[in-house]
Amino acid sequence: MVIDIGGQEMLREFRDFAMRGNVIDLAVGVVIGAAFGKIVTSLVEDVIMPPMSVILGGIDVSNWFLTLAGDKAATLEAAKKAGVVTLNYGVFLNVIIQFVIVAFAIFIVIKQINRLRALTERQAAAAPPPPPPRSETLLAEIRDLLKK
Repeated sequence: MVIDIGGQEMLREFRDFAMRGNVIDLAVGVVIGAAFGKIVTSLVEDVIMPPMSVILGGIDVSNWFLTLAGDKAATLEAAKKAGVVTLNYGVFLNVIIQFVIVAFAIFIVIKQINRLRALTERQAAAAPPPPPPRSETLLAEIRDLLKK
């Protein structure tokens, strides 16, 4: 049994949809967002959390967990290898910090975009209107001459 879902027409519609500017912009945004996510992850895990660990007395925050079922383990990695059921609140804390950083970065970007938009609007409002086209100027002169 063959189900025909539109054949060539459906493929053409899909191509037209996929090649729209908005879809391509969205795809680019997703790729850049994924790369930005990796940067933020590295920032939190490699730059922010080590000094925080020193401040907290050498404690690795990402290693904070509660054992729910199974034998106790010294580290989260050991617990995962042993198949122990854990509640990983330290990892969750890292993710919250990453979210706050991403949210703040997006806030700064949007704030700058709005500032540039407002600046552009003020410049457009302050700019004198462009002179009328030459043909309109000539027609106005002819009209004025005819009135005299």
